[in-house]
This record gives sequence, C-alpha cells and structure tokens, in this order.
Amino acid sequence: MLKERKEPAMNPFQKNESKETLFSPVFTEEVPPQPPSLPKKPPPKICGSNYPLSIVFIVVNEFCERFSYYGMKAVLTLYFLYFLHWNEDTATSLYHAFGSLCYFTPILGAAIADSWLGKFKTIIYLSLVYVLGHVIKSVGALPILGGQTVHTILSLTGLSLIALGTGGIKPCVAAFGGDQFEEKHAEERTRYFSIFYLSINAGSLISTFVTPMLRGDVQCFGEDCYALAFGVPGLLMVIALVVFAMGSKIYKKSPPEGNIVAQVLKCIWFALSNRFKNRSQDIPKRQHWLDWAAEKYPKQLIMDVKALTRILFLYIPLPMFWALLDQQGSRWTLQAIRMNGNLGFFVLQPDQIQVLNPFLVLIFVPLFDLVIYPLVSKCGINFLSLRKMAVGMILACLAFAVAAAVEIKIDEMTPPRPGPQESLLQVLNLADDEVKLTVLGDENNPLLEESIKSFQKMPHYSKLHLKAESQDFHFHLKYHNLSVYTEHSVEEKNWYSLIIRIDGKSIFSMMVKDTENKASNGMTFVRYLAVPCRTKDKDFSLNLGLLEFGAAYLFIITNSTNQRPQAWKMEDIPANKMSIAWQLPQYVLVTAGEVMFSVTGLEFSYSQAPSGMKSVIQAAWLLTIAVGNVIVLIVAQFSGLGQWAEFILFSCLLLLVCLIFSIMGYYYVPTRTEDIPETADMQISHIQGNMINLETKKTKL
Repeated sequence: MLKERKEPAMNPFQKNESKETLFSPVFTEEVPPQPPSLPKKPPPKICGSNYPLSIVFIVVNEFCERFSYYGMKAVLTLYFLYFLHWNEDTATSLYHAFGSLCYFTPILGAAIADSWLGKFKTIIYLSLVYVLGHVIKSVGALPILGGQTVHTILSLTGLSLIALGTGGIKPCVAAFGGDQFEEKHAEERTRYFSIFYLSINAGSLISTFVTPMLRGDVQCFGEDCYALAFGVPGLLMVIALVVFAMGSKIYKKSPPEGNIVAQVLKCIWFALSNRFKNRSQDIPKRQHWLDWAAEKYPKQLIMDVKALTRILFLYIPLPMFWALLDQQGSRWTLQAIRMNGNLGFFVLQPDQIQVLNPFLVLIFVPLFDLVIYPLVSKCGINFLSLRKMAVGMILACLAFAVAAAVEIKIDEMTPPRPGPQESLLQVLNLADDEVKLTVLGDENNPLLEESIKSFQKMPHYSKLHLKAESQDFHFHLKYHNLSVYTEHSVEEKNWYSLIIRIDGKSIFSMMVKDTENKASNGMTFVRYLAVPCRTKDKDFSLNLGLLEFGAAYLFIITNSTNQRPQAWKMEDIPANKMSIAWQLPQYVLVTAGEVMFSVTGLEFSYSQAPSGMKSVIQAAWLLTIAVGNVIVLIVAQFSGLGQWAEFILFSCLLLLVCLIFSIMGYYYVPTRTEDIPETADMQISHIQGNMINLETKKTKL
C-alpha cells in the first residue's frame, strides 16, 4: 500500500498571498497579519473510545450494501428461468456473466479512486449508479410493463449498472474505513475490520434467507413477486447511500495519489517492448526480462514487480476453483428446484439453500483457525499455505462429485424428457367401461395400442415420434359397439394427456398439454379441467387428497353418470422425492474448501508481495474470480453435457488443475517474512487484504 502524502495545512490567506505575488508583482501593499491557526479538532469518538464515530456509518453502509447485492443475486437464476423464460444454460451463462462483470469493475473503481476522485467521492458517485441499477432492475420485473423484450432490456441494463456500482466501490469501502484510524490505534483498526467482516456476513446471511421468501410467498399479479424481491434490496442500497453520506462531515478523506496498478502495467509493458526493440542489436543480455525497464523506471519498482510476477504466476490455475465455487447460485440452485424442500419444521425454497454458505463460513473460519490447524500442527504435519490451498481444491472436487451423485439420483426419479421430434402421451378413460385406443401413423399403421379400463389411465407415458416440430395424429377409439376416429395435433418436446369421455351414445376426446416445468418455488402446481356436466346441481366439495411437494396435478371434474360431479386427479410431474437436505454434504465440502483456499490464498499473497504491491495483488485476485465465472459461462453454453456429466467435468478439471498447482507450488521459493520490512502501512494493507478476501468470497461472489 502506498503511503498517503500529508501536505501541511495552508491558510486561505496565505494561499491568496501566494497568488498575488506570482501574478501581480507590481503591488506592494502590505499583507495584514495572519490570525493564529486554530488547533485541528480531533474527529469524534464512540463513547470516549479510540474508535472514530465515522466507522459506524461505514459499517452500516456495508451491511445494507451486502444485503442489497446478495439478496438480489439469490433469486437471479430463478428470475432468468421463470420470468424471462430462458433455458437453464442461458440462465446459468447470464448469471456468471454478471458475476464476472462484478469482478472486472473493481479495477475501474480503484483507478478512479486512486487517480481522480478519491475513495469518498468514488463511493458516493458509484453508489448512485448502483441505486439506479436496482431501480431499473425492479421496474423490469413488473409483469404489466411491456413484453419479454422490454423485460430483458431493462434487466440487462439494470444488472450492468449494478455490476459497475458494486464492483467499483468494492476496493474503496474497506480501505476508506481503515483510513479513519490514526496510526497509534492499530489494534482498534484490526478489530474494526473484524466488525466490518461480520456486517458483511450478516447482510449476506439475512438477505439470502429473506429475499426468496419475498419472491415465493408474496404474489404480484398472480405470479412470484420478483419485483418485490429486487425492490427491497434496492431500498437497502438507498439506505446504504444515505447513511454513508450522513457521515460526510466527520470522515477523514485522503486525496488520490496515483494508481499503482497502472504503474505496474506500464513498467511491464515498457520492459517487454524495450526487449523486443533491442532483440537483434548487440546489447549484453540482462539477468531478468524486467531489467529491460531500467532505462525508465526506478530499481525499487522493478524489484517489486519481479516479486509480484512470481506470485501472479501461481495465480494462473486459480480461476478453475472459482468456476466451481460460484455455481452455488446457478447450477446448484437449479438442482434444488427438483428436490423436496420440506424439512418437516420448515419448507426451504430452492434459492434459500444458498444461506448455508455464509452460515458455514462463520462456523468454519474460527473452527479451522482455532481447532483444525493447531491439531494438524501437533501431528507434526507442516501445513503450509500452498498445501492448504491444494487441499481446498480437492474438497471442492469432492463437493462436485457429491453433487453429481445427487443429480444422478434425481434423474433416476424423474421421467425422461422428450427429445427433438418426440412427445409423450398418456390417456385417461372417463367412460363407464373399457375403451380401446389405437394411435395411427402413415398409411394407418398402428403406432400404439392400449386397452384402458373405466376411470383408469395408462400406467406410463408412451413416446410418439414426429416427422417435424408438430404433427397431426389420428386416434381410433372403440367403446362397446361405438367406434370413432379423431385427430389431434402434438408438438415436439411436450407431454400430453388424452381424456376420453362418453356422452350418451357418442365418444369424445380432448387433448390437454401437461405442465412441463416445476414451480419456481418448488411447491405444487394444481390445474382444473371441467368437462361439461348434464346435471343442474353443480355445487360439490372437492377433496384434493395428498398433494406432494414439487408435483404438478391436473384435476378433471366430470359427471358421466348423471350423479353429482366427480373429480379425477392426474399427476403431470412426479413429486420431488429426494430431500433438499441431501445438498448439505456438498455445501459443507465446498465451504470448507473455500475457507482453506480463499482465506489462505490472499493471506499468502499479501505476505509474499512487496509493500507497495498490495493493491495490485487485490486486483489480480479479483480478476481470477472474474475469469472463473467466464469459464462457467463457456461450459454452460458449449458443453452440451447432461448436468451430472457437467459436474463430473468440473470436478476432473479442478483435480487436474490442483495437480498442476501443486507442482508449481513445489518449486516456488517463498519470500521469508523477515526479508520484508513490516511497516505500519504493510500491516494495514495485510489486514485489509484478508478482510477484503473474506468479503469478496464469503458466500459465492
């Protein structure tokens, strides 16, 4: 971290005098005597302690902002899937594209703060962009506003602004809080970062639990209320901005002093270009390729960049870990939709299961630091940082192997989906006696023959092969001496129910398209179909029976016996048989891996990096997260694999990357701590780096 230059305070009268002397030397008027400067008023403290009052505004701001971000993000995948009606691969890709953008924009935010506006103004201006993004996103989720094109444009615009806002302020808020402390209060500053981290997790934990309830338990225009689920986090972001602005007069605001990231990039670029220009000339070779920057940049900067590049080389394999970790909000949420969320004492909605991650992080961080690592050390195992990171990768591999096993089990309980030029058909007989059904193809070739008893249905779906995306089929129905031919149209990749009834001496049939998607909240779909009745008495009570979790039912109300109306229940989509609790092992494994990999990784990086390169390390770390999200986006769009196979692919890829990382780590020669002077600024930067790491990866993003 660069030391911030403290200029001596200048009296406004002195400033005018300087201008007068410079631009109007002919004036000889005497300058009036200067009033004695008043001693600088110390910033207000919290109850007489050494904690500045300003950190209260910063901590509350961070709680509200994290509530805003994680609350919106918790329901984002289901919004893509059920509101915008995108398929699962597109929903996953856009989810990770948004996540990737959120981790590219911190570089922009840091550049603005360090080179132009300073931390305070950067937070204010980008928070306004943040709020605008939430407003547009919430308006775009109103069902009555335009069609799907309008919803899509507003949603993508809102998400882009949110990504710019949340990413832009990410590198500023934590460091701005550290700036509020005096150098002599380093211990209080350390405790502040712990409180700051707790506020982050509290905001994430509460919002991940609450916003799915706002979405699923509240109805807006007869649908899940995504507008409310996005609007409440947007309101929290407004509160975050207002609270932060309220402390403006008591903040300690440091001026911008230059972007170290840009300096590093310029140094590397000059070294490469200079070496390329002189490749054919008879010039003595230099020991290191960065030595070619010596003509323009100071020796200390070049030495620091050399140390930095050694660490960045270890970062090359890291994006694959983030590619797995960040799928908790996308692929794992889609898996939860197909599981039973009824825990007996509470019904957990599919997007609420993500609350396990921040909850487990709060448990695992002290557990590993105070129990597991000391026990491993007592066993005589030298558990170095790079080894911890490798073990974290292995735990994430195991988590995805478990997720694949769960997915395979779910698939076994789910009826097969019709593919291209295929549809599935079941038949329900509402006649008083058996009906024989024959489905005829070209040249009247029978494709399907079934005898269905009275008030019975076919025991399974039968597959119909189409010659195009849609096709008309002829059905031959025979009941006693009655025989009739009828025609119905079906479309590919759909389920259909053919309902047969008798009205006097006539046979009638009705084709109903079955529900193909489960409810977005994992609950139960119920549809009603009233077949015309001849009785005038239409009042009756309907016993729905047991409605199982996650199923979709069609109730057919009829009166074929001139008695009171009767109802027949058909199951379009089987109930979710597998409990959502089976996702707990994969969440435990991936969160344990996160704690070992993420917390250890940035701590190691900060301990190895030169004192002036801490901000560059942070930027590079965030970039690995962004690239990890891009990897998921590419795989989701182009792999073409089943979900369980995709989980296995990610697990194997990370295992291979873990092997490569272990080899790289084996040959890495660490910088000894005593070789790096531990200045006060380095201590601050080290603390901020660890805290920012926990903030950025405590849950998913």
